[in-house]
Amino acid sequence: MSAGEPLGIIAGNRIFPRIFAKEARRAGVARLVAVAFEGETDPALEPLVDRVEWMKLGQLNRLVQAFKANGVRRVVMVGQIAPKNLYANLRVDLRMAALLARLKRRNAETIFGAVGEELAKDGLELVSHTEFLASLIPGPGVLTRRKPKAAERAAFQFGWRVAKEIAALDIGQTVVVKEGTVLAVEAFEGTDECLRRGGALGQGGAIAVKVTKPNQDMRFDIPCIGPETVAILKASGIAAMAVEAGRTLLLAKEELLAAADAAGLALAALADESR
Repeated sequence: MSAGEPLGIIAGNRIFPRIFAKEARRAGVARLVAVAFEGETDPALEPLVDRVEWMKLGQLNRLVQAFKANGVRRVVMVGQIAPKNLYANLRVDLRMAALLARLKRRNAETIFGAVGEELAKDGLELVSHTEFLASLIPGPGVLTRRKPKAAERAAFQFGWRVAKEIAALDIGQTVVVKEGTVLAVEAFEGTDECLRRGGALGQGGAIAVKVTKPNQDMRFDIPCIGPETVAILKASGIAAMAVEAGRTLLLAKEELLAAADAAGLALAALADESR
């Protein structure tokens, strides 16, 4: 990016948009323009950016025009949209309605990918946020003080194979396993509910694995874990978790790892040997 060029943020929920804004500043981005969604985006983002345009989910043309009016040419998508809100709470304009009508499959990847294509029609480039977040993406290795036990390492390998299979089928990207049994597979409900369900079934000692899909579009769909993930692991009795090295964001990294250490959890980043 050239000096002074504004960067647009399509801001979803939770802490990721705030973390991204801080990291983008550290990376030298001088001006940040955010599109925020009523009922999704945390208003705490406002003091971290130069301008916020609030709107409802589904107002695609308004989103495009907001960026153009503020001189934005490059845009990132950061933060989740609650899965149910992709269906229940959309108030679509004509442009979004036409986009949805073209899709044969409707999920986060197809919808957000199509939004990226719409942005391009108006000269806006959807770019990966990873170029601003290198310090939050771990390489291979153990991330916590506690190293995974031998049985947990074996469970990681089993869980990894299962997770990669369901990811390839575009079902989900997270599994919970214990002693060679699959307890929970992530689907539409999202990672947090998968962890809660699997942990409850495991009744202590289960492990979780989160991976990326083949050909995952890292512009808007990079796996993340954060302090809330650690809290759910602890509350659910899940003892260890593995994520994919080089392709997972650790949100609020220092807080996340401190919480994991305090809880006695083992977290590891695994390399995908097939890549």
